[in-house]
Amino acid sequence: MKKILGFAFLLIGTVCFAQQQTQNIIIITTDGFRWQEVFKGMDSAIANRSEWNEGDSSYIFEKYWHPDPQERRKKLMPFLWSTIAKKGQVFGNRDLDCRMDNANPYWFSYPGYNEIFTGFPDTAINSNSFPPNPHVTVLEFLNRQKGLQNRVAAFGAWEAFDRILNEERSGIPVISGMNPTGGKTPTVIEKKLNKMLADAYKPWHEDECFDLFTHHAALEWLKTRKPRVLYIAYGETDEWAHAGKYRSYLDAGKQVDTWIKELWDFVQSDPQYRNKTTILITTDHGRGDLIKKEWTSHNNKIQDAHEIWMAVLGPDTPVREEVKGPVQLYQQQIAQTIARLMGKTYTAQHPIADPILYVFKMKK
Repeated sequence: MKKILGFAFLLIGTVCFAQQQTQNIIIITTDGFRWQEVFKGMDSAIANRSEWNEGDSSYIFEKYWHPDPQERRKKLMPFLWSTIAKKGQVFGNRDLDCRMDNANPYWFSYPGYNEIFTGFPDTAINSNSFPPNPHVTVLEFLNRQKGLQNRVAAFGAWEAFDRILNEERSGIPVISGMNPTGGKTPTVIEKKLNKMLADAYKPWHEDECFDLFTHHAALEWLKTRKPRVLYIAYGETDEWAHAGKYRSYLDAGKQVDTWIKELWDFVQSDPQYRNKTTILITTDHGRGDLIKKEWTSHNNKIQDAHEIWMAVLGPDTPVREEVKGPVQLYQQQIAQTIARLMGKTYTAQHPIADPILYVFKMKK
């Protein structure tokens, strides 16, 4: 890792970023969604097992199966492969020697999200119940910059995002879990969402809401308040995987792909955002694969759980499509990548890994 990051530093010292067009950024995560499904589509070895297919293997195979893995992945994530991959970049296909990994040693959610947003895999952050993040995230940093104050917002299905992004200190609105949206002046749509959220079935109690509420609250905020920096964290992919429900896991992943398309279609229809917005998509950790029964789990005792992926689409990102190796990237590089896409250099009282240079157009 040190050699890779050092090489990136040397490149930054010898080249300059081209004049940037990105004025806005949308960061999206879908919790614990494996690179195996992203790049190869549904896994028949999992779908065929009665303990995981929810008694509905015929549905899974009819909706998601194709003998060609490239066609199979398009069935699961059609927007990713028809638009983002064709016009942007997708990282993490280990079968093409393009590797992306957690740098933190734990391989679960709070450490992963901290790594994404601080560029610092702090080993002290070792629990999902960890208190409010002591580090200034890149979102908090951007919220302090001229022209971006009060133009940053975050939406997460999981209640822990209040702590991960330190809502109280940062001043960023973090609408997570069962939090109502809209603040003191909710729109008509936000009032309806709040009522539906309060009345909805809560399979994860107060810890997490359905992604439907997170998505539509974020979309309404995007349309009405026009943030410059927006983070959306979907969670059902992880919840259904932990429950061993592969059909629901696949459906949740496909729905996230559909919602990303909806966000991108709006962005490209709006004068403030059109051709001025970058979208970055990733995940907090991987899951088991080598031992199939471990697909439901993730931590540092699960061999494959550090393996992640990322996709980027925007006006400053050259078309590389599905990036081929040899490439080794780390989750900790995402934070500075977000800042540089917004024309800033993220600084904090902790170490920050270098950005991912593939994402940028360069000039000598």
